[in-house]
Amino acid sequence: MITVPDIIIAVDGWSSTGKSTFAKLVAKHFGFLYLDSGAMYRGVTLYSLENGLIRDGIIDTEALKASIGELDLHFERPGDGSTCLFSGTRNIEKEIRTMEVSSFVSPVSAIPFVRCWVDERLHKFSENGRVIMDGRDIGTTVFPDAELKIFMTASDEVRAQRRYDELVQKGDTATMEDVMKNLKERDYIDSHRETSPLRRAEDAYELDNSDMTLHEELVWIQGLMQGKFGILG
Repeated sequence: MITVPDIIIAVDGWSSTGKSTFAKLVAKHFGFLYLDSGAMYRGVTLYSLENGLIRDGIIDTEALKASIGELDLHFERPGDGSTCLFSGTRNIEKEIRTMEVSSFVSPVSAIPFVRCWVDERLHKFSENGRVIMDGRDIGTTVFPDAELKIFMTASDEVRAQRRYDELVQKGDTATMEDVMKNLKERDYIDSHRETSPLRRAEDAYELDNSDMTLHEELVWIQGLMQGKFGILG
């Protein structure tokens, strides 16, 4: 395994830019623990849907605030090298990726007390360093002092196609029109919310992967790690 100092890598960016895929690739290559902050918000959203806290598109924030302390969301490694989100003993990685959850995750994640709850757990998970984390505000709010910050972007068309392909592969029924609409709605909510809006940190390196392969993304981060930390790998 490549020897890497105990640093935190923060990966932010627009939805469906492949942040999770990129972060997992980097985690595997450099031996980091991968934490998906977006999965945490999806977990809260799934919990809200399953417990009747979202009805007719309205979030019962008071009921959610009263019960969120009972929610046990954490990451586990099932043995294949991946990192999955669990609610108690239940692996919810598949359930949190549905179109229904995607439709409500941005408004749920815009709730201030939800963001505070998730941030506290992310800090706890990363106490020992050697962590790569992706989300919408990791480099600006959660870990503003992260040793390396990356902001990912891609064209709307590329992002929508990626999301559509992902849903089809999982057997979810969705149209490209619905996916593009959901994408634009999430972009607006994420960048205009009052608490921790999505934005690029001033010291973040931008990665536009519209026309890049995963191998090219790995080569890009290898060059960045070598230039910034002297790490060869």
